[in-house]
Amino acid sequence: MFSEQTYQDRRAVLQSRVTNGILLFLGNIENPVNFEHNPYYFRQDSTYLYYFGIQEPKIAAVIDIDENKTIVFGNELSIDDIVWMGRQETLKEKSLKSGVQETLPYAELSQYLLKAQTSGRKVHYLPPYQSSNKILLADLLGIKIGELRPSVEMIRAIVKQRSVKEPQEIVQIEQAVNVSNEMHLLAMRIARPGVKEYEIANAIQYLAANKECQMSYPPIVTINGGILHNHYRLNMLKEGDLFLNDSGAETAMGYAGDLTRTFPVNNTFTTKQKEMYEVVLNAFNNAQNMLKPGIRFKDIHLKASRFLVEGLIDLGLMKGDPDEAVKNHAHTLFFQCGLGHMMGLDVHDMEDLGEQYIGYTEEEPKDTQTFGLKSLRLGKELKSGFVVTVEPGIYMIPELIDIWQSENKNAAFINYDKVNEYRNFGGIRIEDDFMITDEGYRLLGNGLIKTVEEIENYRTEHSA
Repeated sequence: MFSEQTYQDRRAVLQSRVTNGILLFLGNIENPVNFEHNPYYFRQDSTYLYYFGIQEPKIAAVIDIDENKTIVFGNELSIDDIVWMGRQETLKEKSLKSGVQETLPYAELSQYLLKAQTSGRKVHYLPPYQSSNKILLADLLGIKIGELRPSVEMIRAIVKQRSVKEPQEIVQIEQAVNVSNEMHLLAMRIARPGVKEYEIANAIQYLAANKECQMSYPPIVTINGGILHNHYRLNMLKEGDLFLNDSGAETAMGYAGDLTRTFPVNNTFTTKQKEMYEVVLNAFNNAQNMLKPGIRFKDIHLKASRFLVEGLIDLGLMKGDPDEAVKNHAHTLFFQCGLGHMMGLDVHDMEDLGEQYIGYTEEEPKDTQTFGLKSLRLGKELKSGFVVTVEPGIYMIPELIDIWQSENKNAAFINYDKVNEYRNFGGIRIEDDFMITDEGYRLLGNGLIKTVEEIENYRTEHSA
């Protein structure tokens, strides 16, 4: 946990930004794999961690704005719990570390909320993403699940606060990024023909565990990089393959790293692989250099798309005017997703609260219809203290190529004959994590090799 004062200060800021009522925070539960006492790995809700820091299942808390008090609701260990798990730090002790003096049994939460509702006071709550909390909220508030209406006022206040990272949060994020760096270098050392994808996934997860970290998301380790979120790991690496590794570590306090590198299974890129990689790297470098307060991330995304188009024109896959190609979304045959997202306690920071609040504004809402833009998670103006990823890519998806070609879609900008020469190419993505500063940006972590020369030299130096 951070200091007691940290959590007190965070709650005080939030309390000052919501007019009245009760702010309700629900922790997560242990979800069973196949029966109650065989649970999945427990991960506390990130907003609960941010304001209370307590890593314990089945707890809740309220900040009562009207009565100016904060209460943690949960149960102390029973003798049966102690028999099976031993003496643990008590909930009272954990709450005091969070600066909360008052704790009550979990069963008293419903009565507390009922009393508030009966007196006409508003209960603010966040969008529940676990089924258990959807059911719990409905029961607590006496409404149907379909009638749950999260508090936009509370969401906006939290987003405003959590978006700007504290220095101590940056320390945690950089710890996660640096472990992620080590994971990626390990993958580069052990990847070679004859190795299975899952062997690399297992190795990097083992490294993270030895650094007291979990994975911040299921790792994407694949020779089929054209599938954006490919979690199939049974392929064997072969001569001539490109290997895409999108993986990151999460610290014990819940802060994430998120990096992607693409490299050849051979020690060196083929000419075609190198040319395509340089197109993505050029887009990455130019996007990185645009990062600064006051610029819309959507504009950086579109500029990065233009650089991808220029490179693809040079390779003969596209043609025409690059600006017109991007305006007509022709680049989305190759770049179907967004350039990046916010990152922090969640690898996609706060997205459980709603992308329309995290990545966009009321004045400039998200485009939810246009292919490509509907997958752009972050579009709003950047501010100092934001932490974001930058991750351009090129993805050759045979099924998408076939659909577009059958419709002759964007034929003024796409050379389909040439594209079909690359239809089984796979995909390339390059990703790093950045903090926006008053002066522009800062790369987080110690840095990870990314140029063709750096990767080839490292692969050759560490080849078996």
